[in-house]
Amino acid sequence: MERIVYDRMAELDGRHWWYTARRAILATLISRKLKLPAHPRILEIGCGTGHNLEMLQRFGTADGIEIDPAARALAAERLGRAIGDAPLPALNGVEDGAYDLVAILDVLEHVEEDREALESIGRKLKPGGKILITVPAHPWMWSAHDVVNHHKRRYTRRALRQVIAAAGLKVELLSWFNSLLFPLAAAARLVGRVTGKEDSDDKMPPAPVNRLFEVIFGLERYAVGRLPLPPGVSLVAIVSVP
Repeated sequence: MERIVYDRMAELDGRHWWYTARRAILATLISRKLKLPAHPRILEIGCGTGHNLEMLQRFGTADGIEIDPAARALAAERLGRAIGDAPLPALNGVEDGAYDLVAILDVLEHVEEDREALESIGRKLKPGGKILITVPAHPWMWSAHDVVNHHKRRYTRRALRQVIAAAGLKVELLSWFNSLLFPLAAAARLVGRVTGKEDSDDKMPPAPVNRLFEVIFGLERYAVGRLPLPPGVSLVAIVSVP
């Protein structure tokens, strides 16, 4: 990702609606769908500024990996210990069979070799371990946001399911995500394409709008993992080794 993306993440990850509501939804999904053992070990790959680590620490001992030096330093400060820097797909130096949960949250789309990355992540799991994945959906929604974030792709449900299977892994849950705001996001992308005025979609909105979007997006925590959601901006998956 470009430097400005990490800088804006550090500035906004504690208060922007997308970060705050997403963390709440993912925490609910982990509680609802993952039967983690006592004192689990958790790894977040591509942890950025570390904004998810506090949430993951509620469930066990969380480690992080981040390849950007400045973001890694901030994540280490937040976590209170060192953050690894092993890049995907190899994850050299990360112990095999060590983790009960590996979270890869809006990271897989940055990796050219996504199948190889998932194969490598699968080797890091303990028996019965799970992988939690989120990715951006709908290739037709490609925009300046994807360009500045150095995305390699956006996924369809079928494409994500296929790459998981190709990596020798099993899909336990595959759901749309960020569905309630999808019509607004889709309209904004289409208008931007027609007018040629696309932007990276990551500015802080006015406080009332930010709170409204946080509430709307956050409502999905009551349904995710329980009810099928309509098409959304993203996909979320829970994956295991067969």
